[in-house]
Amino acid sequence: MKYGFDSEKYLKIQSEHIKERIAKFGDKLYLEFGGKLFDDFHASRVLPGFQPDIKLKMLMQLADVAEIVIVISAVDIEKNKVRGDLGITYDVDVLRLRDEFMGRGFVVNSVVITHYNGQASADAYRHRLERLGIKVYYHHTIEGYPNNVALIDSDQGFGRNDYVETTRPLVVITAPGPGSGKMAVCLSQLYHENKRGIKAGYAKYETFPIWNLPLKHPVNIAYEAATADLNDVNMIDPFHLEAYGETAVNYNRDIEIFPVLNAIFESIYGENPYKSPTDMGVNMAGYCLSDDEVCCAASKDEIIRRYYTALCELAAGKGSENEVNKIALLMKQAKITTEDRKTTIAAKERKEQENEHSAAIELEDGTIITAHASALLGSSAALILNATKHLAGIGHDVKLIPQAMIEPIQKTKVDILNGKNPRLHTDEVLVALSMLSLWDENCRKALDMLPKLNGCQVHSTVMLPEVDRKIFKKLGIGLTCDPVKK
Repeated sequence: MKYGFDSEKYLKIQSEHIKERIAKFGDKLYLEFGGKLFDDFHASRVLPGFQPDIKLKMLMQLADVAEIVIVISAVDIEKNKVRGDLGITYDVDVLRLRDEFMGRGFVVNSVVITHYNGQASADAYRHRLERLGIKVYYHHTIEGYPNNVALIDSDQGFGRNDYVETTRPLVVITAPGPGSGKMAVCLSQLYHENKRGIKAGYAKYETFPIWNLPLKHPVNIAYEAATADLNDVNMIDPFHLEAYGETAVNYNRDIEIFPVLNAIFESIYGENPYKSPTDMGVNMAGYCLSDDEVCCAASKDEIIRRYYTALCELAAGKGSENEVNKIALLMKQAKITTEDRKTTIAAKERKEQENEHSAAIELEDGTIITAHASALLGSSAALILNATKHLAGIGHDVKLIPQAMIEPIQKTKVDILNGKNPRLHTDEVLVALSMLSLWDENCRKALDMLPKLNGCQVHSTVMLPEVDRKIFKKLGIGLTCDPVKK
């Protein structure tokens, strides 16, 4: 993999910058962590070299003064919203995050359920957490938020919310995903702390959009594609432009909420220490791009990947046409089409040749390998075999798994397990390879090549079953599929 981002530099200057921000405030700082605190796979895809857990590493340097509050929206609980990268619901991910944080020595204060409006599912979730000994607070839906500043900054607005009792000078507010209401929790806490005579501050740690990259830089467009379901829009920060005469990129929700933050800070301090939404941020990622060309190419791949994901979600009855159309527009802005993904062209050409569903992979050196479905193997399983054989220098005509071994597996799948598809999936092929590797040198060589697939790109002409998608993900392969059901 070619790297375009310097993680070590980022770890150093980012932690220093946050420490400087903490020192600017009095008793307490609420630090909103936007995006993923760890497992930030989007950042690692668009900024090759960005370590998915680097933000957590940075925070661990402050663990002795920090505590964590996890936020989840009652709306997301009610609709069982799923983290696309992990395939688990947000309510389950809250517990996973809590365990991960505590396992690393962090103090996890509580869970805040936002956008609460009496939802029965939220009440049930609260009872579940309390039975586990977890403190839970409700923050209510406020009519006219974020524009009705007079109501928001009052006892009928933030004043209705539960006060989250904290004990440490740094309170980290995080969530399973975007749109959870993290900023509103921070602002609500500033309101309540002021009522109690505690001088508290706020800062935002959001990786994207990267404020000091151009508005239409592929990295920033990729962020819009990633949040297309939220209708987020990258914008030039008008407050920053007016205050400093400098162009900075932010997004609509932060710009919309800034007057609220301004009103709250003015009521607490008499003036707002921030002149713009960009001032609120502490993100230093834009200073750590080591190869802009690599990051641009990776971001364009990500935009196309998001487009295919949206198409497949729509085909599965889960997505929306608005999301598909928005990403299509972003592709035009980035001046790319699906044809810019080499594996897309190769897979479709193979399908036309064989009249069977096909798949293609682009290896690290740019080599394209293809495969098609057969009576024995699915296209993705055949692709894994073809790619590892190529990397190991094994002839294409060599059969790693004999038909005599495949047929009994198929019989078990269909006759005993009542399966409808006798073809072997990727996991079944890898298990067979592992068994044969005990005495077959070629199988051993092929298995040894699997780590070299990390970072490669695959396209399939058919939507793959979950088992194949998971295998590609575990191998670190970027996957796209045509929105075609088997």
